[in-house]
Amino acid sequence: MNVRRRLISAAAVTATTVLGTATLTACGGDTAAAGNAGNTDTFDVVASFYPMAFLAERIGGDHAHVTSLTQPGQEPHDLEISAKQTARLQDSDAVLYLKNLQPSVDDAVAQSGVRTKIDAASLTSLEKHGNEVGGHAAEHDEHEGSHDGESSGLDPHIWLDPVRYAQVAEGVGAAFAKADPGHAADYRKNTADLVRELDALNTEFTTGLATARTKVFLTTHAAFGYLAERYGLTEEAINGLDPESEPSAARVKELEKLAKADGVTTVFYETLVSDKTAKTVAKDAGLRTDVLDPIEGITKKSRGQDYLQVMRANLAALKTALGAK
Repeated sequence: MNVRRRLISAAAVTATTVLGTATLTACGGDTAAAGNAGNTDTFDVVASFYPMAFLAERIGGDHAHVTSLTQPGQEPHDLEISAKQTARLQDSDAVLYLKNLQPSVDDAVAQSGVRTKIDAASLTSLEKHGNEVGGHAAEHDEHEGSHDGESSGLDPHIWLDPVRYAQVAEGVGAAFAKADPGHAADYRKNTADLVRELDALNTEFTTGLATARTKVFLTTHAAFGYLAERYGLTEEAINGLDPESEPSAARVKELEKLAKADGVTTVFYETLVSDKTAKTVAKDAGLRTDVLDPIEGITKKSRGQDYLQVMRANLAALKTALGAK
C-alpha cells in the first residue's frame, strides 16, 4: 500500500500522555517560529494539519499559540518534517495530531519530549470504509474490500462528521485544561461554544439533506464515508482511499451504470488534487463536476475561510447534486 495513505491503526493511543521529560529548548534561529513555551504564559501548541489546528485555535483562544506542521495547500499525507519543524515541535507544550495519517509526524512525536501528546483518533470511534460507504452500500456487500486493497484499514476522515469532530473537540478541551490548569475554565468554555456550533452544523446537514431526491453521490476520493453514514447517504468513490490512484475501466463502467440507476448528477472532486479523473468519468457518463472539499487545508480555492464555512459550502453542493429542496 502507498505509504502516503497509511490509515489509522486499530490500536489508538490514549488521548494525553504526560512525560516526565522537560520540554527541550529550540535551537537559536528557530525560537520565534517555535513559540515561547516555557518562557511565557503562552500555551504553545503544534498541530499536525488544518483540522487539528482549527480545534487548537478555537479551544485555545487567547491563551494558545498554535502552529501547523502542514502549510496551506500542502497535501497533508505528503508531509516530511524539516529540522526547523522538529525544533518547533520539541519546544511546544502540546502536540495535536491524528496518529498514522502522517507517518513523519508520528515519528517526530514519538521521539519528542513534548509533555502533552493528543491523538485525535483516540477521542472518537473509527470504522473501516472502502469505495462504497453508507446505507446503499449494505445492498452491495460484494464491493467491500474489492478495490485498492485499502479498505482493511480504518478511515481517518473523522472531522468530516460534525458529531465525531465534536467528540474530538471535547477530548482536546479536557487535555488542554489538564496541561494548562491556570486557564482550564476558559478552555472548557471555548470547547462548549465550539461543540454547540458543531451541533448546529449537524442539525443543518440533517435538515438540509432530509429531502434529497437521491441518496447516492460520486467522489474521486473516499473521504466522506463518515458524513455519508451520518446523514443516510451513500458515497461511491472512484479511487477509494487514495485520491491519486487510477480507476480501472471496469470500475468506470460500473459507476456509469450506477449513476443512471440512482439518478446521480455530479462527480465530486477535491481542491488539493487534480480534477482530471472526475472530468473524465463525468464526460463519459454525461454528468457534471463540482467540488466537495475534504478540508485538509484552507487555500484561496477553498469555498470559505474556516472549517465551518467550508462544511456549509459542502452542504450546499450536496443539496444541489442530490436534488434536496
